[in-house]
Formats: sequence, structure tokens, C-alpha cells
Amino acid sequence: MPDTHFEPFVHLVDLTSDRALIAWGGFWFRCDDPDGRWRVVGDSELHEVDAGRNGSMGARSQTYGEALVEVLDPAGRLVADSRTDTANHVWVDGLEPDTEYRYRITVDGRPWAEGPRMDWGPVPRGGLDLRPGGRSYSMKFRTHPPADVAAPLAFAVLGDYGIGILADVESSRRQRRVADVLDRLTENPGIRLVIATGDNVYASAGRRGPEGSGDHDADWYGSFYQPYRYALARLPVYPAVGNHDTSDEESSDHRDQIRDNFHTDARFSPEVAGARASVDPGLFYRFAFGADVEFVCIDTSLADSLPTKHFFEHRRHSAFLDEAFPEGPGPRWRIPFSHHPVYCAGPHHPNTGSMIDHLVPLFARSGVRTAFAGHEHNFQLSQVGGIHYFLTGAGGQLREEVPNGFAEAMTTAWAAQAHLLLASIDGGSMTVTPLTALRPDGEPEAMTPQAPEGVVVEVPFVVAAPDRPVVR
Repeated sequence: MPDTHFEPFVHLVDLTSDRALIAWGGFWFRCDDPDGRWRVVGDSELHEVDAGRNGSMGARSQTYGEALVEVLDPAGRLVADSRTDTANHVWVDGLEPDTEYRYRITVDGRPWAEGPRMDWGPVPRGGLDLRPGGRSYSMKFRTHPPADVAAPLAFAVLGDYGIGILADVESSRRQRRVADVLDRLTENPGIRLVIATGDNVYASAGRRGPEGSGDHDADWYGSFYQPYRYALARLPVYPAVGNHDTSDEESSDHRDQIRDNFHTDARFSPEVAGARASVDPGLFYRFAFGADVEFVCIDTSLADSLPTKHFFEHRRHSAFLDEAFPEGPGPRWRIPFSHHPVYCAGPHHPNTGSMIDHLVPLFARSGVRTAFAGHEHNFQLSQVGGIHYFLTGAGGQLREEVPNGFAEAMTTAWAAQAHLLLASIDGGSMTVTPLTALRPDGEPEAMTPQAPEGVVVEVPFVVAAPDRPVVR
């Protein structure tokens, strides 16, 4: 038998004010090549190293055994626990709002993912390989504030991650640099969640063995689980569906993979979310953070199965959109996010006319001041009708050509740099800072965007909440 290694992972999938959705899994590796390097075992080969297994992580993965998840307070006292022997994820209930906890997982009586981990990275002989990473999981979280309390919020926005970090190529290095920023923000300023603006998985470059198009767990290792590994143990990610996550631009529809790896059935099904979600087909949902903030995910992918071009145009989702963007008082910050942008200067994608026609009037009537999207592989800011439209589509993918539609998109700032956004809300003010990498001192490096005419634009960008009554 070739040498094999199993590397366990943990995933804090979701949080509310009183519960947490915690998942676990892992990836098998083989060292069976003459060069002595490791490779991720593909889904079709898993049964060779783990009998009966055809999935590594996610909601549909075969159970690894009888599991116990325990949540403890900072003093180490047990607060709540939950067991399962049928899945690799579980909700833990009975938590207090806006409270710090730590957690631990045992499977068949053995600690899961305890101690220093093996990570993918540079090795002395050159290139990248599986090697001791020198880090252990920090398995802790802080629940969301109660629904009737206004609380400050710092969060990250990230889109179009890229082709993974397995290959020693510049696109992989870009994604790794941005992932390092996310890791840093988890500690300082202590962001509470991540908004993902789509194109969550591509075929993972550098993966040897059976090829996939992004619809295999092995692709998710290099593109999602390993790059953001230590942040995922502490932060929930709220996904939007991108064109590379569906059959819009690839032969394989990865929507089932989104459903699996983001556990959307356990988070956004009618039984769980009620009127806060509209799914199957499409993925629309909304969630609150305290009294002041509500996020709304809009599915802008093509709707091959419906008699419309985009999912948001179909009447089956009209009731959700009407309720999500009502006229009159509401939360101070109502923040839509999607993959496709409303306004886009290119160079590859223009404005999305159907979004301007169908969604912008809803945004305007409900007091939206900020919207986030991806799709174009650069950074852009358009300011139209009192709304700041941030485009962040270069989490790893990057398009360096100069956009050619600044006037049509009413662009005020742009940059061709890989990045994520750090957004901070405190009362009636939001700041948004694009960050590109870590400086030698370990602090995040801010992007230097420019106006269409080439003048440097100062960051952070500051957005003011609408001046109107709010409901708390």
C-alpha cells in the first residue's frame, strides 16, 4: 500500500444568538509518486483508503463515527452539548447571546483535530507539499447579539476565490496572500462573519489524479478548506451563488456542492428559516446581526430551469424580495449581496440591466446604502442614487486590464489587485477598507485604489446610514 495520511478539519458553519452549527471531516492524502510528494485523494479513490467512503466533508459526507460536540465557557465549564451518529455536523442549542465560547469535538471517544496540523505550503526542496504547519486549531466563537440590541459589527467580504493554493503559480499565491489577511482579521479586529460573493469553487489547479471541474471534495480542499482553514473554525461564511458554482459557464453544475459544503439545507431550508429564505431552485436568504443589521443574499445566477433569465426575476421569489426590501422603517443597515454586480465598468462584464430594472427600485425604497457583489475580477466602487455598490471579485482570480465602462457604471474608484474587504459598522456609520496582503510586520496592507481619471482615492470608504426611523 502507498503511504497515506488523513488530515482532520473542523468547520464552524453558522451562528445565531443562541445556537451554533458545527461540522467536521477531513481529507486523505497519498504519497505514491516517484518524486515523493503528497496528493489529495480524489473522491473516486476514497474507497481505497477508507472503505465505503465517497465524500470527505460537507453535509452529505458519510459519518466518521459517533460524535459528541461540547461547548464550554471561558472557565472550561460545560454549557451545552449535542451528539450524532448519522452525520458529521450538528446544531448545539442553549447558548447565550453575544457570548464567547470554545468547543471541542470527539468522534468514537477520540478528540477530533487535536494538536498541530499538517498544512499545504512551501517545502525546503522547492514547490508546495503537505508538511507540518506548526499550528493548531483555535476552536472558539462568539454568538451573535440578541435581536433587540444594536451592536457594532466587523465583517469580511470575499469573492471569486480562485483556483486554489495547491499549485506554485501566481494565482495560487494571490489567494494565499488574501487568505492570510482573513486569518489576521479573525484575531484583530475580531471580525464576526464572512460574506462570500460567489464563485466559491473552481477546478483546483495543481491537483493530481482524476480531474474534476470544481465539483469534487478534493477541489474544495485546495480552494476553500485549506486556504481559510483556521478562520473557518471560528467564523461562519454566508455564501452567494456564482456563475462558476452553477452550469452557467462550466459543464458541471456545482449547486449541489454549495448545498453540501455550506450546509444550506440545515441553515436555509423552509423548515429552518421559514420566510427568511426562498430556495429550490435558487438560494435566497436573509439574516440579522442584532437590531441594526440585516444581510440579504440574492441569487443572480442564470435560471435554466425557470422561464426567466435570472432566479431573482421569477415570481416564486417575489414574495421573499418584497418582504426583504419593504417600504418604510426597518433595520438601520439592510445590506444586499450577490455574485453579479448591479453596476460594473468591466473590462469583461458590463452593468447588469435586469438587476437595475428589478432590484434597484427595491433597494431604493427600503433604504439600502451599501451592496456587495463579485464576478468581475477586480475592485470597483460605484455610487448611484445614494447607494455604494462595492464590487469585490478578486479573492484570487484577477483581471488586470483597465475597465472601459467607467461612465456607464458611474465608477468612483477601482483597482486591479487581489483583495478582500474589511467592513465595520458602528451605529450610523460604515467603513469599508480593501486589504491586499500582510506587511512584513504582520499588519494588513490597505489597497490604493484610484479614480477613473487616475487620481489616488483615500481609504477607508465611509458610508452613512439612511436618515429615517428604524425598528428595533
